[in-house]
Amino acid sequence: MEPLLVRAARREPVERTPVWFMRQAGRSLPEYRRLREQHGFFDINRSAELTAEVTLQPVRRHDVDAAVVFADIMTPVLAMGVDVELVEGVGPVLAEPVRSQADVGRLRVPDVEQGVAPVLEAIEIVRRELRGDQAVVGFCGGPFTVAGYLVEGRPSRDFAVTKRLMYSEPRVWSNLLDRLSEAFAAYALAQARAGADVVQVFDSWVGALSPADYDEFVAPWSARIVDALREAGVPSIHFGTGTATLLEVMAAAGGDVIGLDWRIPLDEGWRRVAGRGVQGNLDPTALLAPWERVEAAARDVLARAGGRPGYIFNLGHGVLPDTDPDVLGRLRELVHRETATHAGAQKSHTSGTPA
Repeated sequence: MEPLLVRAARREPVERTPVWFMRQAGRSLPEYRRLREQHGFFDINRSAELTAEVTLQPVRRHDVDAAVVFADIMTPVLAMGVDVELVEGVGPVLAEPVRSQADVGRLRVPDVEQGVAPVLEAIEIVRRELRGDQAVVGFCGGPFTVAGYLVEGRPSRDFAVTKRLMYSEPRVWSNLLDRLSEAFAAYALAQARAGADVVQVFDSWVGALSPADYDEFVAPWSARIVDALREAGVPSIHFGTGTATLLEVMAAAGGDVIGLDWRIPLDEGWRRVAGRGVQGNLDPTALLAPWERVEAAARDVLARAGGRPGYIFNLGHGVLPDTDPDVLGRLRELVHRETATHAGAQKSHTSGTPA
């Protein structure tokens, strides 16, 4: 049996809309918080068994259609020789930012089979534990977002230091993205070999760019990652936030599915990436509201999807830490119940794009 999410990513008719949630594993789950009392984040990633356990926790609790590998977008960067600390409430913090050609030259493209071996072993474990209709979603960071962390040294609101490097030192920038895209393509393919059915490229903060800057400074390297997956026959999801002005250029860079954040109506976003599937796009903060509002918002998203092939239900970004896990389970149940009635109607569509 091929996973539901894989068939949706290929814009094939499915018996119900697949559901998973970005950041479904981790901080919102009490069982994860108990683990974190004993283990640091990267300590979990150094253990295949612990990584698999955290990855599977939301699948057991919510019965979602996919398990997303529990790792950080900086996980493969550690194998490149970068010292990264995940600071609670802040994010990735580097003692020595990457801002010169010499800094880039010190980044090594790792042997991913060795550099992230526990994560790959965890994928193998998770794939064995899931049903045939459930998918393993692998992921890697997008070139801009990871480069931004490396250059800024920590999360940023405007990425001013990063943009200054892009504009004033374009050769340094291109060499940095060459290293990252080479490493991330290898990392994504290694996850697929280990058992990941779909790989999502998280370029979370790429919305800080204009379309012209995206086209010049990001698109070629994003394309390198998704093209490697396409050539290997692995479906990909290309996601960023704040991307309402970037959807066309992101779709041109590639990806079988374009992830939409909550800032754009799903039907409008789908129209603008014609020829691709879409994923999204319920506002994560909506899950903090009373259930009646959650239900209404979810129904609106589903109505905009219209039962067309090529749709994957998700949030417009990750699950927030204060989200009640029970709400995620109710939401998954709602989507499955409501979309199962569209299964027959989907067969009459010949395209995964809006009319």
